Amino acid sequence: MKKTSWISKLTSTIATGTAAFMLFAGFASAHVTVSPSVAQTSAWQTYTIKIPSEKELPTTKITMKVPEGVAFKQYQPLAGWKITTEKNDSNEVTSITWEIDGDNEGILAGQFQQFNFVAQNPKAEAEIAWDAFQYYSDGSIVEWTGQPSDANPHSITTISEDPAAAGNAAAGGGHANDGHDSAGTEGATGDNAATDDSKANDDTTLGDALNDTVTGEPNNTDTDPGTLKLQQATLIVSILALILSFLGIALATRRKKR
Repeated sequence: MKKTSWISKLTSTIATGTAAFMLFAGFASAHVTVSPSVAQTSAWQTYTIKIPSEKELPTTKITMKVPEGVAFKQYQPLAGWKITTEKNDSNEVTSITWEIDGDNEGILAGQFQQFNFVAQNPKAEAEIAWDAFQYYSDGSIVEWTGQPSDANPHSITTISEDPAAAGNAAAGGGHANDGHDSAGTEGATGDNAATDDSKANDDTTLGDALNDTVTGEPNNTDTDPGTLKLQQATLIVSILALILSFLGIALATRRKKR
């Protein structure tokens, strides 16, 4: 009887711990992010904001503030989402909002959504912060406005004059320059190549940025390997927790009968 009681307690403890781990796994790395994280000064840049769902409720609206010094130009329309902007007295866009439209249920649990827009970067080097506000169907709001060490950090993009840094951003989804990578064209070496690429970045146009825009689909859940692995791990842990819970209940029932 003591043995059964010990096993029951152990099983219950494991089940509780597993459930806690499952909850943690569901929230791990679930941050609103804006990419690229490094971009060229003065360039017309294609940006992508990625919104994951971190609750068991659908996300129905997202508002993003445009950082000071960034000139918002255009957004990419997306079926199922109504997109609006706010402007100041100088007719500059200060924020953009994506809100569900029609039959769209929003970003459901285990899903994420990406939105694309074009903006012109500041002329001087800087770190720009993208404050975002995520609205859920129950009216709750998650404010992604904290520092990198906070629980809800805002995403940061480093604006740099270094063509190599801008090239790294382009490789991660930044702007194109008519076939010229900011890190240097294939086969180009030395200071002359760096100088040519720097000039190419300065001459980046709105057309160049728009040519690099990725066509989005509502509630895209299958294109991020990291998200898929997280979902699979969460499912496995959830099943394990369920099995252990039933085992604990069975052992407890058996003990009572004795």
